[in-house]
Amino acid sequence: MLSRTLTFGRLNLEARQSISLWQHGLIILLSVLLGLGISMLLLVASNIDVSSIFEEFIVLTFFDSAGLADVLLEWAPLILVGMSAAVAFRVNFWNIGLEGQFVWGAIGTTMIMLYDIGPDGTQIYLMCIGSIIGGAIWVVVPLIVKLRLGVSEIISTLLLNYVAGLFVLNQLFGAWQDPEAVYYKSAQFADHQRLPEIGFGHVHVGLYVALGAALLVWVLIERSRLGKYMKFVGSNSGMALAAGIPVTLVLAATVLMSGALSGLGGYLVAAGQEYRLTIYVAVGYGFSGIVVAFLA
Repeated sequence: MLSRTLTFGRLNLEARQSISLWQHGLIILLSVLLGLGISMLLLVASNIDVSSIFEEFIVLTFFDSAGLADVLLEWAPLILVGMSAAVAFRVNFWNIGLEGQFVWGAIGTTMIMLYDIGPDGTQIYLMCIGSIIGGAIWVVVPLIVKLRLGVSEIISTLLLNYVAGLFVLNQLFGAWQDPEAVYYKSAQFADHQRLPEIGFGHVHVGLYVALGAALLVWVLIERSRLGKYMKFVGSNSGMALAAGIPVTLVLAATVLMSGALSGLGGYLVAAGQEYRLTIYVAVGYGFSGIVVAFLA
């Protein structure tokens, strides 16, 4: 198997081929502690009171029910956009358009409500499907222009973020505007179009959706032929092509999966938090997802 080695004089550092479960856990724990430590040092350097830092970072986050509920509420869409970025990066497709795909997931969700598609009992599921389709469709153009014209996906996906945002502005200042709203928003979702809460703060079943998606993505990456192909294509696409792997098909499937995951994040926010489409539905999620992916 291939290994990575760093040489410092007479000292060689070589990556292990496998580590045990407890070592995985220890690495995660130390990473979290290191991140908190660095954050705390930066805040202390900014003359923030240490007792206030402990109160905000630890007590109000992990030992306060309202604070923990808020964390879990934001955790669900961040899981999805983080996986969206990680999946695309795995095949060296630098998807910077997570925010636009997230927006189109929210748009797909809202369109089911606005046009009253399907029976009431099925609309919450149709919204989910609409969000997946919306997110996947929004990444099709960058995928095509990369494969056919060699256009950098960094540029095309990034620029489409602005197009998605302007489309939402156009609709919310026009046909989709709720005339009873003070600010520019769509009409509110009905009760049967909202994700049910699980009884802990405002946390909704979208948390289970995100965790289920994470499990499914893990199975695909670690236990399926597609996952092995993704790893091979990401490591050396030329060699993968020579070995008979359908590189274009693997790349397309992976990129569409990435867009679908971001779109699903838009569904969780629109149907589980905002209960309508707003101009701020995706603010902060897209680039946060990239950070989450790199940290992971």
